[in-house]
Amino acid sequence: MQYRPFGKLGFDVSTLGFGCMRLPLKERNANAHGNVIEEHIIDEPRAIGLIRSAIDAGVNYVDTAYNYHVERSELIVAKALEGGYRERVKLATKLPFWLVKETADFDRLLNTQLEKLQTDYIDFYLLHAMNGSNWPHLKGLGVLDFLDRAMSDGRVRYPSFSFHDRYPVFEEILTSYDWAMCQIQLNYMDIEHQAGLKGLQLAGSRNVPVAIMEPLLGGKLAQKPPADIQAIWDRSGVERSPAEWALRWVANFPEVAVILSGMNTEQQLAENIRTLSEAKPDSLSASELPLYDEVRQLFRNRNKVDCTQCRYCMPCPQKVNIPGIFGLYNQQSIYGTADGAFLTYASMKSQGMDASRCVECSVCEEKCPQQLAIVEQLKQAHLVLAD
Repeated sequence: MQYRPFGKLGFDVSTLGFGCMRLPLKERNANAHGNVIEEHIIDEPRAIGLIRSAIDAGVNYVDTAYNYHVERSELIVAKALEGGYRERVKLATKLPFWLVKETADFDRLLNTQLEKLQTDYIDFYLLHAMNGSNWPHLKGLGVLDFLDRAMSDGRVRYPSFSFHDRYPVFEEILTSYDWAMCQIQLNYMDIEHQAGLKGLQLAGSRNVPVAIMEPLLGGKLAQKPPADIQAIWDRSGVERSPAEWALRWVANFPEVAVILSGMNTEQQLAENIRTLSEAKPDSLSASELPLYDEVRQLFRNRNKVDCTQCRYCMPCPQKVNIPGIFGLYNQQSIYGTADGAFLTYASMKSQGMDASRCVECSVCEEKCPQQLAIVEQLKQAHLVLAD
């Protein structure tokens, strides 16, 4: 396993971090078309086994959050870290800002999370998904004083934040406090999206370690690409999977301290360990780097919706399967797999989960960390998928 210095904190962290937002689920309810609908029920033995296998292989950073897997991810992580595994990792979780109505909620929520995680302290406690609206709200309620107090009494070791907004907001937050770490979205498609490369460089200049989320863009960059994109990768003369190309791009930046991957199969874990055990900073060649620019442009020409399948928009009050619909819409556009997308969408419609049920309440848009125009894009997706 490759390890990198964690900025100014004085210890090293594995380049690969285990993200617990996409743990393996139990498969249930195969429909008439043979498509399996996955309910949000974690396959606990397999999830615990994956996390422990990662730690046994050298991964020493585990990331979860209050809301992941309908508030069950922290409970599963606690079980995975029993038997001495807790002492072998840096554990990160996140303050659910949407539940903070008054100052007393900070301590109440942190204590709840400590109990769920069965630990006396959290290494990295992140203000979750900071943006231009929730940051002033939390700051006004005294969140920075709370973080100082939680560090002083030992419940939190390293105050941090994750981010989903424009670069100017990122700069404001990063420079307003002595943060131990920040977490941003970055992949070879999102170089200017949200904090982007500019945010990565700013954090690096301030010696603030950076954890990277969505390095595979919700798994989209790990799928088999269309022939014209594969032809670009083939010009390198190096045989790599799509996921390896994507992870190597992120790992190439020396400012990156840890790369989070939401692995839910043993094969994904094995491949990511191999890739990020080898991918060093500044290791991509001068002939490889321009290939990413070409691939980025081709993908941008094909993609319809920049949805990362994070599910922050769910549940929809009308039961519209928003991330599922956008996944099918992009799948049909990028890969041309029309039959599968149409059949699955027909199944969604029969279950009352298609875009025609949208009443344009815009609750989903308020929650979306990508600031997507979900209502309008659902209309476009329906026109294509219901054809």
